Amino acid sequence: MSDVEEAITRAHHDEWARVVAALTRRFGDLDLAEESAAEAFATAVERWRADGVPPNPGAWLTTTAGRKAIDRIRRESKRGDKHREALMTYDDPPEPAGAIDDDRLRLIFTCCHPALAMEARVALTLRLVGGLTVPEIARAFLVQRTTMEQRITRAKGKIKTARIPYRMPSADDLPARVSGVLAVLFLVFNEGYLASGPGTDPVRPGLTAEAIRLTRLIRALLPHDGEVAGLLALMLLIEARRTARVSANGELVALDEQDRGAWDAGLIAEGHRLVRERLAAAAAGAAPGRYQILAAINAVHTSARDIRDTDWSQILALYDQLVRLDSSPIIALNRAVAVAELDGPEVSLAIVDRLAEALDGYHAYHATRADLLRRLGRSRQSRAAYDRAIELAGNTGETAYLTRRRDQLQ
Repeated sequence: MSDVEEAITRAHHDEWARVVAALTRRFGDLDLAEESAAEAFATAVERWRADGVPPNPGAWLTTTAGRKAIDRIRRESKRGDKHREALMTYDDPPEPAGAIDDDRLRLIFTCCHPALAMEARVALTLRLVGGLTVPEIARAFLVQRTTMEQRITRAKGKIKTARIPYRMPSADDLPARVSGVLAVLFLVFNEGYLASGPGTDPVRPGLTAEAIRLTRLIRALLPHDGEVAGLLALMLLIEARRTARVSANGELVALDEQDRGAWDAGLIAEGHRLVRERLAAAAAGAAPGRYQILAAINAVHTSARDIRDTDWSQILALYDQLVRLDSSPIIALNRAVAVAELDGPEVSLAIVDRLAEALDGYHAYHATRADLLRRLGRSRQSRAAYDRAIELAGNTGETAYLTRRRDQLQ
């Protein structure tokens, strides 16, 4: 990859949301913002190769996208009214004193408006804020690309017809709105933690960093919200392991094979502090939510200096608590991993096999099953399960890891 291509890729990861958010704030039209941003990046591919990468790529892209948007408005006479609306949007009074001034955060709350279905909120934010492609989002949701395209189009249409405002919610509305935002941020983080696209890097630190940054902003708004603190702790404890998760040749490294000395001690310490805060709140009667329990599970993992020191009984107890809040098959699959460590792979495999109908299209289901079958000495069945997991896995690093594990079978 050339220096210019690397710069464009980096700018897309770092600047896409800023450009879309800035244009949305100025023109009040998500379609116009997205289309103009895409045109600006396409122009950058040509111009930067000829003229070199500008000193401030984000400013260049925002300016270029703004010009593209104005050109579109002028070309399309039917957008005359929209042009006047855009100017009114641009001249709106400032946010109330004390509100966090961040266009991307406004964009997230717009995309996560309760008038939209939850699936639409998440998909739209992944597209407009995360900058993910429609195929990447479709993979994250385990749906067809055409289904996801329709979902995003309908969501943008709903925002336009319902005249959903591009602004921060009021203080009274904020708590009710934040749960949808947290779900979006967690999925954005997950896409960075384990990229779904076959043409992307196995780990996309720009996305994990953005999700953490925005979660910190949400925490500044709601410092006493347990789930905000829980999500931030969860992200920090996962992010702390990032540098140990990919080998020099680009293969993902499983938790039991990671160099724990390479984990980020500062992030772990911060995550543990947040978990302890929430444990104290739970002791005082505040029931923990999903993110707080997931953070506690990761705190147990990151407390063990060696995989053999992991307190699997505590992890299983936390999963039992989580299942009462979230009975999804993916949570049941993760719980089965802990069961395998305590009760053996045969007991765990029986649990996993009961999830077949719900998770047949999910690569991690087949990868988990392959590992359990390997541990039971059922190599032929394990190989078939690895083959299915490799077929479904889009992440290049994970595919390499699964291929190596399959090829090690006797």
